[in-house]
Amino acid sequence: MKRILLFILPILIIIAVVFTVFGIFQVRFEEKLAMDDLQRKARAVAESVELSARHILLNNDLKSANRLAESFQNRERLQGCVIYDKDGQILAITERISGWKQKDKPYIKDILDKRDSRGALEQLEDYSVYSYILPVLNDDDSVLGLVEVIYDTSYMFTTLATLWKRISVTLIVLILLIALVALLIQRQIFILPVRRLTQWFSHFQRGDTDKLRPFEEKGEFGKLISEVEQVALGLRVARKVVTEEAHVRLQKDELWTEDKLRDLVRAKLGENALFVVSNREPYLHVIDETTGKAKCVRPASGVVTAIDPILRACGGTWIAHGSADADRQFVNSKNKLGVPPDDIRYILKRVWITKEEEEGYYYGFSNEGLWPLCHVTHTRPIFRETDWQMYKEVNQKFADSVLEELPAKNPFVFIQDYHFTLLPKMIKEKRPDATIALFWHIPWPNPEVFGICPYQQEILDGMLACDLIGFHVQFHCNNFLDTANRFIESRVDTEKFSVVRANKETFIRAFPISIDGYMGAKSAKVDPVQVGKIRKEFQLEDKIVALGVDRIDYTKGIIERILAIDRFLEKYPQYKNKFVFIQLGAPSRTHIKRYHELMGEIDDLVEKKNWKHSEGNWKPIIYLKRHFSPEEIKPYYALADICIVSSLHDGMNLVAKEYIASKNDLSGVLILSRFTGAARELTDAVLVNPYSIEEFSEAIKYSLELPKEEQKKRMENMRKIVGENNVYKWAGDIITELTGLKKS
Repeated sequence: MKRILLFILPILIIIAVVFTVFGIFQVRFEEKLAMDDLQRKARAVAESVELSARHILLNNDLKSANRLAESFQNRERLQGCVIYDKDGQILAITERISGWKQKDKPYIKDILDKRDSRGALEQLEDYSVYSYILPVLNDDDSVLGLVEVIYDTSYMFTTLATLWKRISVTLIVLILLIALVALLIQRQIFILPVRRLTQWFSHFQRGDTDKLRPFEEKGEFGKLISEVEQVALGLRVARKVVTEEAHVRLQKDELWTEDKLRDLVRAKLGENALFVVSNREPYLHVIDETTGKAKCVRPASGVVTAIDPILRACGGTWIAHGSADADRQFVNSKNKLGVPPDDIRYILKRVWITKEEEEGYYYGFSNEGLWPLCHVTHTRPIFRETDWQMYKEVNQKFADSVLEELPAKNPFVFIQDYHFTLLPKMIKEKRPDATIALFWHIPWPNPEVFGICPYQQEILDGMLACDLIGFHVQFHCNNFLDTANRFIESRVDTEKFSVVRANKETFIRAFPISIDGYMGAKSAKVDPVQVGKIRKEFQLEDKIVALGVDRIDYTKGIIERILAIDRFLEKYPQYKNKFVFIQLGAPSRTHIKRYHELMGEIDDLVEKKNWKHSEGNWKPIIYLKRHFSPEEIKPYYALADICIVSSLHDGMNLVAKEYIASKNDLSGVLILSRFTGAARELTDAVLVNPYSIEEFSEAIKYSLELPKEEQKKRMENMRKIVGENNVYKWAGDIITELTGLKKS
């Protein structure tokens, strides 16, 4: 629309200016003609009255004067007549213009002196009239008096207004006709060819090659289209070659890496791009409080930690909620941008939701309802009907956004977590050919617990539209199968681990999530200077350092961790002034009352325990409450002798694996809660029940006194597990399973 306006606006402005100037001259010309005609008529009337007025003035016949003046009373445009004596005093006046008596008439004296007639526009009350005055002379050319006729001029101005109206209507019609013709020309020579090219590109982008048709455009535009077709053909050939080469490389037996996952995606998915959907976006643009400028940051999220390396490796589109205050500044017209900003590997599409929607869908139903329901941490779930309605609305909004992006054939959609239980069904209803996987990053409760949810039917119905549902551990898969068997009409196949519902089979599998897991030479080195700065800042020289890295959440067992450290120092005071625990805590979901209260509880507890055990400059707990980027956390991993992961219930917990991956020198001990998914894999960690403070405190002492050789042996075993079962293998297993389902 803007281009069309730029094209026709100058033409319309020129036409409007020309017509306006023409109209001004035309109106002035017509006005002059009207005034000349009016003056001629007035003179004729005045001269015809002069003889009668002369007789009246010679005889001083006032009665005849009044009769003459009143003879003008009923004329249409001639308003009236006024007869003056030789001194300029009114002898008779038409009653209709009686107000003329009060009017100041300085021109009377001039006319009496000069004995010349005069015609001019004058004001009578609130309207304009034309006055023509003629001196009445005696035979000796002496002035006997004056005759003045008054004409109505309103008809003349009405005529001029009508003329202006006709000119304006003509101008508007002409402008509309020119605009219409310009639009038709623009459509024919520009819009239609561009639209055909856009449709062609859309089919090419979606892989719908059956609908691609050759162009027959001529001229320079035809040359452009021809070049575009050649580039597109080259891209298709290149994709085919890359896919075939990827098949060959996949045959090699090697550890899962970025390159191997990329080859798998090209071999299995071909031209079908991978679409990931999550609530949390992998990169946020926020306004820096100190500088006031926008900056890009990575959020503290296990989903981001796991999925970002996959899309970096194989490309695709990540669709997520644009939640940061500067996010809108960096997207294009389709709400997309390339990420990471410094090394673009894939597309991030941001979906906008209102504050009201976020309050109900995210903070309400998702995190006050489903989150505590699935984590058995004795926090009561809250389910509100208003939150549920918002949850459905936002799921539909994401479904619409995903459907806009899907290619024409066999798209693969990978949905993340409990925020989108209804999304699979919404997508399948419009695109039954789509292959959809949902990965559930948190635990799945047993049927008794899930039965608390008042919307269990709708949630299960939405999830079972998936082709594949993944959990971290087999135990959660078993819980889901039991839940489906109990609450909805379906057939659970315990041999194939699937749920059949309305002729639709959904497979349930365990895929333990992980991190990128690069070990040895490929792993990122930590700058010793950064580690030294942290040691100096917090006076950690010659100290045993324990570390906790968490979002501030009641499922992470931070309170229990602090109580265990307190008990450890009570029982083993010899470690005072030798042991320091650093807790990195990223505030989250502070809108929710329980989280707000938790932050206050942790603050009070840390202050209380530090006051209890402090000696001199030493205090046992250093609590750093802010968002830490992955790069900021790495030096803390490097200096930590112990990492404590004490989740009360956790789907996996990637902090444990990140700590292991950071220990290239095989130092360090991992204290790990038995209630994490990671505990199923990392059996060489020191496993604890975080609810048992006595056991927990003893585990801290045991870890501190564990011989170095034993530490190295355990760390080596765990690093091997993390290195082999990394996030690329996790993604590869899911994609292999998905493509296998599609073939069957």
